[in-house]
Amino acid sequence: MAKFALFVDLENCGAKVETLLSVLEKVKIRGDILLGKVYGYTDKYSDLKEVLLSNTFTVVPSLRYGISQKNNADILLVIDALEVAYTNPLIDSFCIVSGDSDYTPLVGRLKSMGKFVLGISRSEAASNIFINACNEFQFLENVGARTRKPTGKKKAAADKEPLDDQELNKILVGILEEQNDRDELYASELKGILLRLRPDFNEKAFGCATFGKLLDKLSKQFGALHIRSDNFNVMVSTAVTAKESETAQMTRDNWKALVGEQLARYKEDGFERINPSILKADLQASYPNFTEKSLGFKRFSDLLKAMEKDKLITVEMDEQKNMLIKVS
Repeated sequence: MAKFALFVDLENCGAKVETLLSVLEKVKIRGDILLGKVYGYTDKYSDLKEVLLSNTFTVVPSLRYGISQKNNADILLVIDALEVAYTNPLIDSFCIVSGDSDYTPLVGRLKSMGKFVLGISRSEAASNIFINACNEFQFLENVGARTRKPTGKKKAAADKEPLDDQELNKILVGILEEQNDRDELYASELKGILLRLRPDFNEKAFGCATFGKLLDKLSKQFGALHIRSDNFNVMVSTAVTAKESETAQMTRDNWKALVGEQLARYKEDGFERINPSILKADLQASYPNFTEKSLGFKRFSDLLKAMEKDKLITVEMDEQKNMLIKVS
């Protein structure tokens, strides 16, 4: 199991409670977080206090003194990460929540020491140099649930409701889908990851004496989990269900409304600008039949131009001449 040190540039991640929780979930699925540190904290981020305290983060405040403020935070992050790499042999993996190209030399040094580096950043702030330097990179827009529907009034993200069967099944499927290099997990591994995400989990609360019996119950109830035995070991993988295949269809009549709904989700999550590749990937995930040609466009950029012409979106270019969609 990977042992992570997590370093978060609050300015880069937008300092939203929901976003930070999603980052924590992404890392915990990959391993255990032994050390967490956030940089650039001020009183305006007070909503994060409960999340930071419950995950034992060390907080580095933002000291405002001229234009050097951001550079000071960047340098501190680099110094702290290298100190951990040299002095804490338990930590073999690092997660850096920032897309700043200034961190590329840090990534190179960590990798030269045999450390695994996961990078996470907003698509509008991610440098291609930093992305390519990491062992693995995730866009913040993709860290949360892609198909999450707008919920109107939000609950406090840190206030987790008690798990029910449906929510537990959703979490387990999500864990399995995150296993890029494996099709299935031992039930014991799956339970270990679940406990990192929800330390309060207990199969007895679901009326089952063992975790294996609970998996069997959920498999029969929802059909999304596949259970098999292998030399007395219980193996778990995902299963395609008829219900999952009956997904909504994107057509020439409804595509503008559906794209608008996806953009509304980004706005609700606090993202102001989105890389077009993120939008396209999310549309493909939500609507498997989606292609530009099926909607009458040769390229995805042509679809965006049509929406811009109708004043549904605004397309901008960043300093690296990359196209960005402004979420209004």
